[in-house]
Amino acid sequence: MLWHLQIDPAPGLSDSEGHRVAAEAADLGLPGPWSVRSARGFLIEGDLDESDLRRAAEQVLADPIVETFTIAPCRAEGGARARARNGGDSSIVHVLPRPGVTDPVAESARAVLRGLGLAVAEVRSVRSYTLEGPADALPALIRRVLANDAVEVAVVGELALDHLGQGRPYAFRRIEIPLRSMDDAALMRTSREGQLSLSIDEMRTIRDHFLDLGRDPTDAELETIAQTWSEHCSHKTLRGRVEFDGEIIDNLLKQTIFKATKDLEADGLDWLVSVFEDNAGVIRFDDDHDVCFKVETHNHPSAIDPYGGANTGIGGVIRDPMGTGLGAKPICNTDVFCVAPPDFPAEALPGGVLHPRRVLKGVVAGVRDYGNRMGIPTVNGAVVADERYLANPLVFCGTVGVLPRGKAFKSVEPGDRIVALGGRTGRDGIHGATFSSAELTGESEELSGGAVQIGNAITEKMVLDALLRARDLGLYRAVTDCGAGGFSSAVGEMGAALGAEVDLEKAPLKYEGLSYTEIWISEAQERMVLAVPPEHLEELVALCASEGVEATDLGRFVDTGRLTLRYHGQVVGDLSMRFLHEGRPKVVRKATFSPPPERPVPLPDRDDYTPDLLALLHDWDVCSKEWIIRQYDHEVQGRTVLKPLVGPREEGPGDAAVVLPVRGSNRGLAVGCGLNPRYGDLDPYAMAGNVIDEAIRNVVAVGADPDRIALLDNFCWGNPERPETLGSLVLAAQGCHDLALSYRTPFISGKDSLYNEYSHEGKSLAIPPTLLISAIGQVPDARRCVTMDLKEPGNTLLLVGQTREELGGSSYLKILGLSGGLVPKVDPPTGLATFRALFSAIARGLIRSCHDLSEGGLAVSVAEMCLAGGLGAEVSLRDVPCPDSAAIDPVLLFSESPSRFLIEVRPADVSDVLDLFAGLPVGRLGSVSDPGAGPPRLVVRGLQETTLIDATVSELRARWLRPINDHGFDPVIHPPLNR
Repeated sequence: MLWHLQIDPAPGLSDSEGHRVAAEAADLGLPGPWSVRSARGFLIEGDLDESDLRRAAEQVLADPIVETFTIAPCRAEGGARARARNGGDSSIVHVLPRPGVTDPVAESARAVLRGLGLAVAEVRSVRSYTLEGPADALPALIRRVLANDAVEVAVVGELALDHLGQGRPYAFRRIEIPLRSMDDAALMRTSREGQLSLSIDEMRTIRDHFLDLGRDPTDAELETIAQTWSEHCSHKTLRGRVEFDGEIIDNLLKQTIFKATKDLEADGLDWLVSVFEDNAGVIRFDDDHDVCFKVETHNHPSAIDPYGGANTGIGGVIRDPMGTGLGAKPICNTDVFCVAPPDFPAEALPGGVLHPRRVLKGVVAGVRDYGNRMGIPTVNGAVVADERYLANPLVFCGTVGVLPRGKAFKSVEPGDRIVALGGRTGRDGIHGATFSSAELTGESEELSGGAVQIGNAITEKMVLDALLRARDLGLYRAVTDCGAGGFSSAVGEMGAALGAEVDLEKAPLKYEGLSYTEIWISEAQERMVLAVPPEHLEELVALCASEGVEATDLGRFVDTGRLTLRYHGQVVGDLSMRFLHEGRPKVVRKATFSPPPERPVPLPDRDDYTPDLLALLHDWDVCSKEWIIRQYDHEVQGRTVLKPLVGPREEGPGDAAVVLPVRGSNRGLAVGCGLNPRYGDLDPYAMAGNVIDEAIRNVVAVGADPDRIALLDNFCWGNPERPETLGSLVLAAQGCHDLALSYRTPFISGKDSLYNEYSHEGKSLAIPPTLLISAIGQVPDARRCVTMDLKEPGNTLLLVGQTREELGGSSYLKILGLSGGLVPKVDPPTGLATFRALFSAIARGLIRSCHDLSEGGLAVSVAEMCLAGGLGAEVSLRDVPCPDSAAIDPVLLFSESPSRFLIEVRPADVSDVLDLFAGLPVGRLGSVSDPGAGPPRLVVRGLQETTLIDATVSELRARWLRPINDHGFDPVIHPPLNR
């Protein structure tokens, strides 16, 4: 029997989901207005009657205070009940996950119902909407607001179903691909139609390998090679041979990012533990603990399904520390989103592209739900808006973990059992690795929906608890996560130096019907793979069962050098590990780069720059991200010392977060980032220097030791087969190498995501060259940390660092609609000396507040300090350290020269601070003003002492608090200024 349990808001109570849908339709310009009533519910299949469901609804599934419910049977022929409920001229729309898509809410409900003793076979969640509005606009409302066709199905009218079956028994058939007889055209057709994302050279190499073997590959073998050789897994462009500027670079990663770290180690850097060898980079924290950090991208799936893409992006990167060494405990998350402007005209969207507002809301919700439900604080992040991210949003997710000293290394021995831990296997995520290695098109949503996974954070939390217990009991020798490529990558990588035998039919499935190949390459979430000594297998399985976690023996690691796959005793794959991991032909490409000519930009000569500052504060890159941050739990675990929002009102944009990895210790970790793709349009090398400098500035500004900072790189680029695109990537990597050496900040981990381009109707849109640098710095005593909000009237404001005429790629030129100018250049010796002097001043308690200068320069920095502290400031540009060429008011206000800080110092401490900065550029700008009887104001005077900016803090705040839509802010989050 199949039942529909519908749960409605109680009469008289607000319907927040209904209001959201109506508001979203209005924001997107859909014909309306719409009146919407929403309901949640479940489709429940099993041997149970209405009284059983009523008892379950009353006890656990519905809240009797704020909800009501109805129960009705579902029938394939439909029923009058649904029509009666529909009523009048309104329409009813039901939205439910597509068969095979992970449904965490339904999984939890099924477990609860079975716990009540009910004979429940299957459950699926459903959202129901009763809509009144223009009938001809209903399809657009469904497509653009109610449902995502990649992972959901919308049913208009009655739910005409009689069962929820999600699969039929699989009839085994061993499939071979006739590769040996294929010419080049057939090889590429096979790669394209099979979503293998392999080049012609790679397809030829595979064909020749099997010609030597005298047989054709099975589908499982070909898929395994494709996953392992994908750009996503093997980073073949960055590891390939590049001819650039008359030089041959054999391996770009080894000769830039890796080399910087290796050279620093050789030069005496002794706090690195494990770098570029595991799922996350590991550094020493104290005598008893190490910490690890990894940042991943989940771009292509997030373009198809923003919620699911970001949800599994954060879930996947959480599993990276869990699979590092013998397993680390995740202690905080980060996220960075690059999207098109949320106010992009809806009518200008290309085909198959979601509106950027929907993308941004979706990715925020995806990270929010997973991180919050796992009990991991999200403490740091950023948002960048550029129209070139319209079809290719970038979603960066990071996780920091802590593990005991001595647990950072793993091994696999012959005879160890291959144990799968956690979630069951389904069709979700199939071809995820190869999908992420291809360009998106207008048809990607239809063709690649299976590459999007939906995560279940509750399952992963249970896996984490079981894993850490097993680690401390020494029950396994190695662990890794099932990321891109699923079992094929996890088992293939763990057994690369040995060999492995896998019995695929043993894998627990979500539903019937999966082929052996689908089982092998599925990227279903929340799964880990362990190498378990046989004598510990029984104890491990029992421990996992006590935590409600499924543990399954899939086979064993063997000293054969081969990967053998079986399905019910039939060999369906037999590959040489050497060919799998070393047989890929080296990518050989040419790279060029022609920088745009440097040209001066005419800057406006105004009497009043207040409107310019207000426009900058309202820009999507600069404006408040509080509406995002407030959705995250950034205090769970009780480790967060400095949170994302600071100041007495807790709304100022903190430079970096600080967390305490070890309870009972005051030693902290500062986490920050740097990102500015507009610099990369003009000078990719300089962009790398600037974003490294920004990431370091952010963590030093709160109290991190500049001599104990590690970096992570994330390169997101367009198609590297285009020489100009690859050339900009080479320059950025070289910039990373040089700045890391100069600042003595090693890279410990990284990730690249290429082919971020969108093709539609013969046109291609590539993202700007985007380099995210994440920094993790050690804070000797977190009690000495400082924040960026102004503290008290009368304190002195000092500007540290040199201001030059460097406005190329700046936020100021962006709001003016201008391009050109000089990209900021980093001066490493001065920068490092400045960082060290500031660290000393903070450690001695001489700094009351500190804020780095980045987007918008000095004007934005001092404005943010004012609105964060609720205090005003009086500032003069006359003492800004600068060369004569930069001595004009708009340059001093808005230049984005690196290595600069605005610091607040008590008058009694100014002399001591100036002594610490002796020989470095530093100037007295003014002071924190005493508002007296009037409201606090920011007043900035120019070189001639004329007033350039004059605004109340309330005016600054009003422009900075930019909502994502036109419906304002929640007054509970944003109370009046005179609270």
